[in-house]
Amino acid sequence: MDLFFLQVDSTSTTTNLSQSQSFWDVLVSGGVLMIPLGLLFVAALYFFFERLIAINKASRLDNNFMRIIRDHIVSGNVGAARSFSKNNDNPVARIIDKGIQRIGKPMDAIEKSMENVGALELYKLEKNLSIISIVARIAPLFGFLGTIIGMLALFKGIASSTEYTPNTIADGIYIKMITSATGLIIGILAYIGHSYLVAQINRIENKMEIASAEFTDILQEPTR
Repeated sequence: MDLFFLQVDSTSTTTNLSQSQSFWDVLVSGGVLMIPLGLLFVAALYFFFERLIAINKASRLDNNFMRIIRDHIVSGNVGAARSFSKNNDNPVARIIDKGIQRIGKPMDAIEKSMENVGALELYKLEKNLSIISIVARIAPLFGFLGTIIGMLALFKGIASSTEYTPNTIADGIYIKMITSATGLIIGILAYIGHSYLVAQINRIENKMEIASAEFTDILQEPTR
């Protein structure tokens, strides 16, 4: 019985290994343009996780942040409000900190300063995001280019030789379509990743706008 299971496990392992090898062989058969496609995939993967970590860090904010800021400002303790905002490392806190620094100046000047900081924070969050967008656009083009080059070579071979059969032609077309399929898959994944990150940045932007509006309302409250 033990020998039977050992043989089954050995057969299963061999089957899985052959499947993985055949998959690798299929990718390799796509031609030299599979190399830039692989580099594009690695770049999109790296910058996606790099931005995801940065955005998740920027989205962390104490739920009581604005309430604590309000209590300090209304009580006239501006120094404590600024100290509290500086101890929070996120875009909302930096915008509020800039507003606290401008207390005593006209409201238009305070709002303008906060808007400038908000624009800078958005720029930081969107850093390298364009690379993912570029990958989403050009990966399918690289895939189509590889297919076109392969098809041209295949048709040239058909025209210059009589050894081609319907089976070999179909097999050749199948191989040449690998780059197109790979490029489309990479492009779709990059597009989904880019859209997800943009949605997360929009959420942070909404938080910044809400906090800015709440801060200007706090400044118009009477001090205790």
